[in-house]
Amino acid sequence: MPAPSLAGGTSHDRPRSRPALSPSRAGDYKQCPLLYRFRAIDRIPETPTRAQVRGTVVHAALEALFALPTGQRVPDRAAELVRPAWERVNADSPDAAELIPDEDLDGFLSEVGKLVQTYYSLEDPTRFDAEACEVYVETELENGVRLRGFVDRIDVAPTGEVRVVDYKTGKAPREFTESKALFQMKFYALVLLRTRKIVPAQLKLIYLASGSILTYTPDHDELVRFERTLSAIWKAILAAGATGDFRPKPGKLCDWCDHKALCPSFGGTPPPYPGWPDLRDAEVVAAKENT
Repeated sequence: MPAPSLAGGTSHDRPRSRPALSPSRAGDYKQCPLLYRFRAIDRIPETPTRAQVRGTVVHAALEALFALPTGQRVPDRAAELVRPAWERVNADSPDAAELIPDEDLDGFLSEVGKLVQTYYSLEDPTRFDAEACEVYVETELENGVRLRGFVDRIDVAPTGEVRVVDYKTGKAPREFTESKALFQMKFYALVLLRTRKIVPAQLKLIYLASGSILTYTPDHDELVRFERTLSAIWKAILAAGATGDFRPKPGKLCDWCDHKALCPSFGGTPPPYPGWPDLRDAEVVAAKENT
């Protein structure tokens, strides 16, 4: 999945849409319901990091690599794609330039280049074509839960088997983060099951910082059970959304949270609850119909 958007702006600048569940937002709610509220409902901007910018540029470079003819996807050509990838990210994300000043740019691009070159120790992109890269996927389950997200890469073998690939620019995970990563991949596998009526033959996580790969083979019954898990998460989110009761859940990751100053667990006060987006949209429509 692509790295998070680096665009800034206030919540009032951003378009509101019907709520849906993505791997990130589902993970937020599991980690801390209040974090979910801050990100999905209040949409409070967060400060991007150098690591996020680096991840975004790596993803952009690898996407450009697979847009080339198969025979041109060689390491030297990949190295040439790094700076143009940075330029695209910089143009789309004003915050990127502030995080990577001109005097640090060469070192930053060297970091990106090393991650891109590590990719060649894990796969040979001249031996296969991707069906698609940076793919937006979306479906609605029978119980009304909308699932959506971006998949880094989807491969389809000549015999029809499907592989879902995700690039990670960090190191191979510990047990907690491995579980989180597999949650994301099962999410995408479920979307493909519901949209294409197939179970992916392989879920593949490529860890570029450590030069390692984690693969997983899901099965149909497992994905059906996972669907029930997502439905339960969404039911809990809707219940909290109706009342605004998104409670904090303090844990080890709190020290890295951008919203710690607003959290009641640390003496903060959240902004007034703006209401569940669907409810507010319905009120707007009703008001227009009554005028």
